[in-house]
Amino acid sequence: MTIVQRKFRVDSLWVQVYNSEAEMAEDAADIAAKYLGEVLQQNRTARLMLATGNSQLKFLDALISNSNLDWSKIECFQLDEYLGLSSDHAASFRRYLRDRISSRVTPKAFHYIEGDTLEPLKECDRYSRLLQEQPIDLCLLGIGDNGHLAFNDPDVADFRDPHTVKLVRLDDINRKQQVVTAYFSDVSRVPQYAFTVTIPVICAAKKIICLAPGQRKTEIIQYMLEAKISEKCPASILRQQPQATLFLDTEAAKKLSQ
Repeated sequence: MTIVQRKFRVDSLWVQVYNSEAEMAEDAADIAAKYLGEVLQQNRTARLMLATGNSQLKFLDALISNSNLDWSKIECFQLDEYLGLSSDHAASFRRYLRDRISSRVTPKAFHYIEGDTLEPLKECDRYSRLLQEQPIDLCLLGIGDNGHLAFNDPDVADFRDPHTVKLVRLDDINRKQQVVTAYFSDVSRVPQYAFTVTIPVICAAKKIICLAPGQRKTEIIQYMLEAKISEKCPASILRQQPQATLFLDTEAAKKLSQ
């Protein structure tokens, strides 16, 4: 049985701390599966927006392994994608999601952002229309080294963004993170631009689960939870979302004053 080591609220955001990343991922996956099941008791489908990155790996394994989840009734969306990468590129988020989800289960639909489109502005419009059809029931998030949510880096994050999906230029911290996490061999190979779902769309999700385990997240988690809410740390906007829960392990939480 997984035990929450600490649970507390920062403004409107619930924070739960676990002894290990494995326990954190297992409990978060159980909560996600139970919630999606509740949604499906009321509706024919549930809409799930998925994050990528190392913070999601153990969680996605646990979620996929949950035998009670009926994937045939779940529509899946992705949060972001690099501009110019094919879906077969090792760093493509489409490949990440295909390998870890749609190759193992069969969702009702999986709506991907076509990162290698020849007309990126039209792709923004197309994906925006898909997202605007119905609210997102559950949004899964990670937090970047610079505090980004999806590809909303501090320089481009807008808490009142009028767009649903937009093209952004990635900052240096973000691009270096992609090398550190082994998705690219050198920063020069990291695309400079990407598609991202915007902050207001993320915050409009009916439920938000954010995972940020590990020592690398220690500084940004402290800044996110203890500094002023602002676009300088885009993830800080989660402190205004009562439907959101931040899941941490003890390494990520070790500098918090709570």
